[in-house]
Amino acid sequence: MATFVLIHGGGGSAWDWHLLVPELTSRGHDVVVPELPIEDSSAGFAEFCQTVVDAIGDRRDLVVVGHSYGAFTAPLIADKLPVRLIVLLTPMIPKPGERPGDWWANTGYRGAEGLSEEQQFYNGVPTEVVAEAAAHTRDQVSAEGDEPWPLEAWPDVPTTVLLAREDRFFPADFQRRIAADRLGVVPDEIDGGHAVALSHPKQLADHLTAYPLS
Repeated sequence: MATFVLIHGGGGSAWDWHLLVPELTSRGHDVVVPELPIEDSSAGFAEFCQTVVDAIGDRRDLVVVGHSYGAFTAPLIADKLPVRLIVLLTPMIPKPGERPGDWWANTGYRGAEGLSEEQQFYNGVPTEVVAEAAAHTRDQVSAEGDEPWPLEAWPDVPTTVLLAREDRFFPADFQRRIAADRLGVVPDEIDGGHAVALSHPKQLADHLTAYPLS
């Protein structure tokens, strides 16, 4: 049994994982779903990391999954606790010293033109789930956007990048390029869009639990 630590993305919440959690627990795994203090203007990377560490408690056999902007926080946990595996899901992959606010220009990101926010983030998500999403988004006013990412190097922990083939926010070709440039890895791939935990929770659980967990 592994403990999956699910870290949400920017403006997100634990709700983003609510369809994935039962899929993982039904397979016999433990799940921790912290909510980062993104609504606290004084909170930075240290507070993000501590929030997750506190939520984990004395659990071990950790698989840390960072979705989108959560990829800035996921490696910080591996610097504090013994982690078996880091999974970066449709991620913003950081590099040492990089401010999150600079990531977009540094990576050459270009947003999709002519698509609404819903079309970029929630393609493939059931209509009834999309209708609930607005009630669970949060204002991100925290301070880490202007902080240099604090690690001097990527943790010495197995790390995989998992992209979603139909992602309209971070298209597959973009993700492949950034994964190669920053981590020297070829991403794994899954069907779905940026919010793949909401559109394909069973398939995502199958993929996550297929990784070597012991």
